[in-house]
Amino acid sequence: MQFAFPPAPQASLPIVDSADRFPVHRIYCVGRNYAEHAKEMGFTGREAPFFFMKPADAVVAPAGDAPVQMPYPSLTSNLHHEIELVVAIGKGGKNIPASEAFAHIWGYAVGLDMTRRDLQNEMKKQGRPWCIGKAFEYSAPIGPVTPAAQAGDIEQADIWLQVNGQDRQRSQIAQLIWNIAETIEHLSQAWELQPGDLIMTGTPEGVGAVQVGDLLEGGITGLTPLRVSITA
Repeated sequence: MQFAFPPAPQASLPIVDSADRFPVHRIYCVGRNYAEHAKEMGFTGREAPFFFMKPADAVVAPAGDAPVQMPYPSLTSNLHHEIELVVAIGKGGKNIPASEAFAHIWGYAVGLDMTRRDLQNEMKKQGRPWCIGKAFEYSAPIGPVTPAAQAGDIEQADIWLQVNGQDRQRSQIAQLIWNIAETIEHLSQAWELQPGDLIMTGTPEGVGAVQVGDLLEGGITGLTPLRVSITA
């Protein structure tokens, strides 16, 4: 096959203790999937799960031990952090029942759904799509993927984020409104999942703004932590 110009490199993530990389196909995100975060965003209750997407090349992955460098994006003065468990799909499927969901999971990672909150809020007011607030370049810093068999009891893991050493977000994966298996069940009813898909499962309460020069450090029990430096 011959292309009119060289195609962009395949988006990918490092894999813990391996020279291989995890190729990224699509990035699905679950909205308002922790009750306390839903409340701080003005919503309550266990509403049906809803999803939005980021392009695969929104992924920015660490190289070695240095923090991920994330440039502060254009058109915003209110860039927010949202720490999330990322589920990496290794086996595709459609209409996957919750009872079979874990057989489709390759591994897990720590991720950040970075959000231009002012732009997102303006789109909400106008009844327009959120893409400009969620799907921009570098908006998905994600750490190395840990294979599922090495991740421990991920459903009971703690999740947290610190900014410049101070706690911002801290919760447990068990607090998800729609748990991992239920999320996969609902998502696979709308899209046929493919190997390489990533699911950002939602963020707990405590989201807030970051500035140039801030250092974000996020973690989930059993997974490799993620460090992100916000640059000019």
